[in-house]
Amino acid sequence: MDLNTQVTEPKLAGKSGSQFWKRFKKQATLHVFVGMGMIFLLIFAYTPMFGILMAFKDYSISDGIGGIFTSEWVGLRHFDEFVHDYQFGMIVRNTLVLSLLKVLFTFPAPILLAILLNEVKSTAFKRVVQTVSYLPHFISWVVVVGIAFSLLSTDIGMVNKLLMGLGWIDKPLDILTNPNSFWGLAVGSAVWKEVGWWTIIFLASIAGINPSLYEAAQIDGAGRLARIRHITIPGMQGTIVVVLILTIGSILGGGMVGSNFEQAFLLGNSINNPTSEIVQTYAFKVGLKDGRFSYAAAIDLIQSVISVILIFSSNFIAKRSSGSSLF
Repeated sequence: MDLNTQVTEPKLAGKSGSQFWKRFKKQATLHVFVGMGMIFLLIFAYTPMFGILMAFKDYSISDGIGGIFTSEWVGLRHFDEFVHDYQFGMIVRNTLVLSLLKVLFTFPAPILLAILLNEVKSTAFKRVVQTVSYLPHFISWVVVVGIAFSLLSTDIGMVNKLLMGLGWIDKPLDILTNPNSFWGLAVGSAVWKEVGWWTIIFLASIAGINPSLYEAAQIDGAGRLARIRHITIPGMQGTIVVVLILTIGSILGGGMVGSNFEQAFLLGNSINNPTSEIVQTYAFKVGLKDGRFSYAAAIDLIQSVISVILIFSSNFIAKRSSGSSLF
């Protein structure tokens, strides 16, 4: 019996090995694409992570790349300096408020739009609305800010000219420079730009719901709102949870719209700085303008650690409450 086992096991191992290599050769093209993606991640995502060391060292650009490893070790000095910076409270407040406002308005908007489009019977109208709503996603934030300047500027803004022409205002509205207007402008432009793109994701989840459920509910006398509440929304639950986890994990960067830095950098100025200065723009300015790369790396590392904690926490809460999770 032992002899048979010793004879057959190598045969089975050799057979399974040959099947693996045959399958591997058939899927060679797919493996090439996967390998290219892994190489891309290795070069541009994992290799730069060695730069994290700068956050714990007194690095200078004159030291070159090797200076990342040879510079003086200063531990948590840069972290402590940022926490005790006189602008720390304002920067953290602006980052959190802007991020929370975006989650509050940009997360429900595509879900609502997807549900409304699903209830539209006219296919042509539905396609037109989808196309018009997701096209802004492909416009860069530089162009979006240029459009905002053309519409809202106190000098050449079309909105101010129209309102003054109608006699509704006596002087132009300083929307682009008023600190009290920045958060509303940033959130509004983010919703306009990205709501259509995320609507596609939620429409895809609705398309996966069995149509017979709607037919059975309609036969039982369920109205449109009842069908949305008991069939559409539960059918979207898995997608909603995944998107919510990803949104919370990247909340400090802008969540679903992911544009806090671009908006704050392009729309921010010396006048609205009390509400437009956020962690990313502050790190960018002290890193490139002042040449304090170690200090900027420490600031960004703090944000990254908080984001990792948020994504694991939101995944844990979602798994315990709804049974759906990302991992």
